[in-house]
Amino acid sequence: MSQHSEKRRLTAPDIRLRKGREKIVSLTAYHAHTARLIDPHVDFLLVGDSLGMVMHGHETTIPVPLELMIMHGAAVVRGSKHALVVVDMPFGTYEESPSVAFRNAARIMKETGCGAVKLEGGRRMAGTVTFLTERGIPVMGHVGLTPQSVNVMGGFKTQGRRQEEWAAIEADAAALADAGAFAVVLEGMAELLAAKITRAIPIPTIGIGASAECDGQILVLEDMLGLSPSVPRFVKKFAELGAAIEDAVKDYASEVRASQFPGPDHVYAMAKPDEPRARVTKMSKTKAS
Repeated sequence: MSQHSEKRRLTAPDIRLRKGREKIVSLTAYHAHTARLIDPHVDFLLVGDSLGMVMHGHETTIPVPLELMIMHGAAVVRGSKHALVVVDMPFGTYEESPSVAFRNAARIMKETGCGAVKLEGGRRMAGTVTFLTERGIPVMGHVGLTPQSVNVMGGFKTQGRRQEEWAAIEADAAALADAGAFAVVLEGMAELLAAKITRAIPIPTIGIGASAECDGQILVLEDMLGLSPSVPRFVKKFAELGAAIEDAVKDYASEVRASQFPGPDHVYAMAKPDEPRARVTKMSKTKAS
């Protein structure tokens, strides 16, 4: 468990200062309940546009709209107390110009209460990163395998496995650091390259399918819990909750069909004369829609 020494929520500068020090721990979060569970154990929560695939069944992150990111981002902020919340800027909301990016990033921060945004791209986005940070919006970068560029890349392909690819990726990471990003995600990247970039740039690197030498790590929560039907090679499943959920649902269905549920402990008896009305819990008020 990460020991948060302060009661206040962590900020982008707090994460920036962790460079080369204690490892930074992060997971994705898409709604308040899971945010509440994992918040005490991580340093930042990423509301990733991966929610389009994980939560909404899309094949890529491309279809995710800004409004969906804001809705999920606000839920994660409400469910957390300590971790910095970073919200992805979805495809099409920042590439057109720095001013468009600022308008959309400002909306994300105002409507969610998050502490930073994340965008993909290296040198081509450096000017936008500078524009945002100079106007009070902390930015996390993202290079290597950038899922919003999947159609240009021709799929979800590992980056930097050939050394002739290294210079461009190194230049991308350095440009983001120079532009004012407080951290950068290195995704789907050859281990040696990720380690080299981590040593070379002055801001924290957050690895996902990169290197243990990165300053921190992030995984998609549903992947590491065994809830996703298939996961990339770089994912370690720390639990197999998918099978446990299926077993629980099978038991529930069996008991309902056998009239075993609800049982005596799960129903309300008639009130005795003059007995005050029983308090119904919030969850028991929930009605099926």
